[in-house]
Amino acid sequence: MCYSTQQGKPISELEKAMNAIAKLPEYLDDDDLQKYHINGFGKQLLKGGKWQSIHPLMLVQPQENPKYLTPLMWGLIPHWESGENANDYYKNSLKWGSGLNAQSEKLFSSNMYMKSAMTKRCVIPVTGFFEPHTTDVKAKGRPFKVPFFFHAKDTDFTLLAGIYAFASNGTATFSILTKSATPLFEKIHNTKKRRPVILHKEDVDGWLNSSSTREDIEAIIANDLPDESIKAYPVSKDVYSPKAESNRPDISDRVEYDEISIKWE
Repeated sequence: MCYSTQQGKPISELEKAMNAIAKLPEYLDDDDLQKYHINGFGKQLLKGGKWQSIHPLMLVQPQENPKYLTPLMWGLIPHWESGENANDYYKNSLKWGSGLNAQSEKLFSSNMYMKSAMTKRCVIPVTGFFEPHTTDVKAKGRPFKVPFFFHAKDTDFTLLAGIYAFASNGTATFSILTKSATPLFEKIHNTKKRRPVILHKEDVDGWLNSSSTREDIEAIIANDLPDESIKAYPVSKDVYSPKAESNRPDISDRVEYDEISIKWE
């Protein structure tokens, strides 16, 4: 599942790539949304700690107004819940991933997703994302896990498909869509065996188009970016260490591990 991402480019570059304008509220600075490691379960301090988000905020391109990039809180809160109870909701739904991901297979059948499926789709542009790999080696009696960094080849931004929703009090949140793992992800993300839905650049307009049918949407999901267009490699275990500062430029640099026995390239 996709619980850690990166948006390490200046927002001006993001705006140019998405042909959209970042629309930020007054309590947000550009620096608040340019992060080298975004932990979906982590709180985010903004404006020198004067305002705090329960989950991270990320810029998304929403179907309702795609000319703007809008900051939404990562972790879908369903329309029948109140955002005022977000902290309790995330705690109670932790075992299901706190709304960070949504199974695309349930997009048109789950009460949590079906209201968003046709009218509230979004694109989450990132510079990459992190997934864990479980090796055959054990350390201190536990499987030795290594984070891998994934990103689209030959482009600065990896375009994740998502949906968003408005809670009963108007709080806006989003979730990243996932699907069954393709061979690359099955080999690396070998416990959950899932992958995010990664859009082709040419499918962005169709994904955000309100005239797209259910069949159009399902076709985009089924034929998203193939493995050969994605680069993946192991990175520092600091990604998953609560004691380490992982929001740093080199967090997505390649690191070699003797414990890894698979071939991924």
